[in-house]
Amino acid sequence: MAAVAEGSPAASAQAASAAAAKEAEYRKDVQKLVDLLSKLNPAAKEFVPSSAATPRKGLSADAPVFYYGPIGGRNGGIAGYPGADAGYIGYQQRMRRNFVDNERRNVYINHGRRRTNERARRADREESIRRTVYVSELDHTVTEERLAEIFANCGQVVDCRICGDPHSVMRFAFIEFSGEEGARAALNLGGTMLGFYPVRVLPSKTAILPVNPKFLPATEDEKEMVIRTVYCTNIDKKVTQLDVKSFFEELCGEGSLV
Repeated sequence: MAAVAEGSPAASAQAASAAAAKEAEYRKDVQKLVDLLSKLNPAAKEFVPSSAATPRKGLSADAPVFYYGPIGGRNGGIAGYPGADAGYIGYQQRMRRNFVDNERRNVYINHGRRRTNERARRADREESIRRTVYVSELDHTVTEERLAEIFANCGQVVDCRICGDPHSVMRFAFIEFSGEEGARAALNLGGTMLGFYPVRVLPSKTAILPVNPKFLPATEDEKEMVIRTVYCTNIDKKVTQLDVKSFFEELCGEGSLV
């Protein structure tokens, strides 16, 4: 094929044809881009990454370095950081020490509370003892109501208990007052004749034990049953329940329950 001479009409026509082809291809690409953009939502906002929207603050020069490694692994830690395993072991030891310290602290706190409660109970018991008198050599005809009525002249009586054999002069009683003044005044009643014997009144060395309300009769039927009930002790091991019932029924009357 013969070469086309430069500047000839044929060369100019060939150059113009190539330029026209490139222009047509360029316009075609632009049209494709226009068609593609026309399909987008015109109300859509421009997407801006969070990393670009909020500038990150750099760490200080003295910030600690965190090493991560698998827990309990034999070769725990990241390559190049051999202290990761030792750090986790130290963490376990600190947690163990903290647990032991907390347990000891709880023991000390509970022990302190118990000691405080014991001191409070001891103080209440000592105060109750100072408000109580011991009365001995009571006649068997003296009742708790009669005894409390006599000692009420010394102060308000909180509690009165008669103990001992009800058929002998070995009976004694404890009388608790609302204040220490009543107990001191009651000491002056020593030698007073109650029944056939003069009573002895001394400061008590013990407090009256409180009665559990669960053991007290709650209804009239229970009170009536208590009145009809006697307590018997010092029974031989060979004596049966039937023997005890027969003995009391023969001397006292029919018994409903033994």
